[in-house]
Amino acid sequence: MKLVTFRPRGSSEEKAGALLDSGWILEFDRAIPACRGASVLDLLQHSDTLLPLARDTVARAASSRPEALVALGAVELLAPIPRPVSVRDGFAFRRHVETARRSHGLPMIPEFDQFPVFYFTNHLSVVGPGDVHVGGRRLEKLDYELECFCVVGRRVINPTLEEADDAIAGYGVMNDLSARALQMEEMKLNLGPAKGKDFATAIGPWLVTKDSLADRLERTPRGNVLHARMTAHVGGDLLSDGNVDQMHWTFAQILQRAADGVMLEPGEVIGSGTVGTGCLLELNGSGATNDRWLVPGDVVTLSIEGLGSLTNRIVEDPSR
Repeated sequence: MKLVTFRPRGSSEEKAGALLDSGWILEFDRAIPACRGASVLDLLQHSDTLLPLARDTVARAASSRPEALVALGAVELLAPIPRPVSVRDGFAFRRHVETARRSHGLPMIPEFDQFPVFYFTNHLSVVGPGDVHVGGRRLEKLDYELECFCVVGRRVINPTLEEADDAIAGYGVMNDLSARALQMEEMKLNLGPAKGKDFATAIGPWLVTKDSLADRLERTPRGNVLHARMTAHVGGDLLSDGNVDQMHWTFAQILQRAADGVMLEPGEVIGSGTVGTGCLLELNGSGATNDRWLVPGDVVTLSIEGLGSLTNRIVEDPSR
């Protein structure tokens, strides 16, 4: 399923549903009595009961009542989970780490191969497709980061790699927007990133459940590997090109590390980190681009095969 959160045009009410192959959205409120008033997060938190109901209803969508179907063009898509329980972001792609460090005159850090790392970002600043309002110093060297994310679908602590994979509900596209000028300042103190990251993280346009990706997921001793090309376009220019399967650390390994001695809950988001070539910091450092950064009016489209395309426009906003 492609789980979505949307707002009908002219309404402030958030709705949960699934994008059908027909291009229509099946609104769970109208199609499934047991899901009335439920959010996508509620579905994940009651995955043993509500998710199977949603899956069965989507499979029978052709027989759904017409009033349960909503035209995609008649709604505003939000982040699939607008207020996730938490957002962790990993550091899983070796090429990105090597290139970024080399551009700062630093050697590859050996600890990268010893354990997967992550940082927490602001789960209350998650946005979906559409305009991203940015102001102040966040516009100095503003960058995109092309990433994949997974969402935890069941409670888990101290899992095996197999249990970690089983805890993943689905995957989507992430843009870890970064204010590089702020980030470079604060990380001189060996803590963070914080203000360089906490203003906006875009995820979407939907959450693709794991059962819909069986043809792309390969079981390995390190955990499942997702085979899916990743690209980034800015203003129509193809700038980034990679594949989720280039992750040095799998999502299962990152999740296992995150759940070491800690209970993870349904609705927690975990990002992959940036794919090689997946941000302007890296591209500028390698000479592929020349001091290029995002500016107001730029349209950024991040795409992952099987997961969709996440498009955001940068809007200058003095209040931010």
